[in-house]
Order: sequence, then structure tokens, then C-alpha cells
Amino acid sequence: MLRSLAFLGMALAATPAFTQSMSPMRGEVTSFTDAFAVRVFPSNPYNKKIRIDVRVYDQDFQPVNAKIAPDSFMLGAEASRPVLVVVPFDGNKERKVRICTESVPFPNEQTQIKAQICGKFLGQRRF
Repeated sequence: MLRSLAFLGMALAATPAFTQSMSPMRGEVTSFTDAFAVRVFPSNPYNKKIRIDVRVYDQDFQPVNAKIAPDSFMLGAEASRPVLVVVPFDGNKERKVRICTESVPFPNEQTQIKAQICGKFLGQRRF
């Protein structure tokens, strides 16, 4: 049993590590309107297409009512695409949000793992 666990550990260590990504992962935006916009680029490192969902959360991971275009889409193998996110200030002078790319990279597997990659963004409103 111990040998099989050691073998499994070595086999997993030898497999290439693929990670879903999004760029940029941080940013500061100055806006003169009631909202600020960020363009992010989710990417798919896998050799098959996956469904991507883009979500926006506040600092406590509560959903933010942002406009996201597109908010859900299929992304081809080893591809990336732009997504526009418009976040309202909701009366505040600044707003910190997390823009997250979420997916299930292996939907037909017995264990479904949800990948979530989040970037931190600060919007500052100027009057």
C-alpha cells in the first residue's frame, strides 16, 4: 500500500502542470463616470475547449452587479479572448473588486474540479 502511494505521488509529480489563467491579475483604473471598465483575457491551457464563466465579487467574495461581455462562453484549446467588465461605483469614491475566471476543465471526469482564478482591481472615481 505504501509503495503504491509513493508511486502515485511520483506519477502525479511527473505530469505537466496546466493552469488556467487570466491577465492582467491586478490593476488600478481611474474613471470620471459612475462606473469603471476593465478588459481581462481569460486563457485555456488545455488541449480541448472548456466553458468559461467570468464573475465579479467584492472583497468579501459577495457577487457584484457588474456588466460582463461576454459573461459565459466556450473557449477553444490553448486560446484566449478579451472580456469587458464594467463595474459600478454604487456611490463610492473607490471600489475594490475581484474579477474571476471560473471553469470546470474536465467535465466528463468522475471528480469534477472547479477552477477559479481571480485578479484584484481598484477603481477610483474622480469628479
